[in-house]
Amino acid sequence: MKVYRLLTEDDTSEFCHKVTLALNKGWALHGSPSMAFDAARGVMRCAQAVTKEVPGDYHAGIKLGEQ
Repeated sequence: MKVYRLLTEDDTSEFCHKVTLALNKGWALHGSPSMAFDAARGVMRCAQAVTKEVPGDYHAGIKLGEQ
């Protein structure tokens, strides 16, 4: 089964570390990253979709971050 996550974070090195960790756990980039301004907080936010093939069948209780 293919699983999907959308990684988000403020535009800091923490976002890059989050994506790098996912890549090193076998996740693959899916599409281009996105950036948007969070006016309420006054910061830029980043997002990157990632996917991964894992064994088993999908169910709503699956812990995507633990895959």
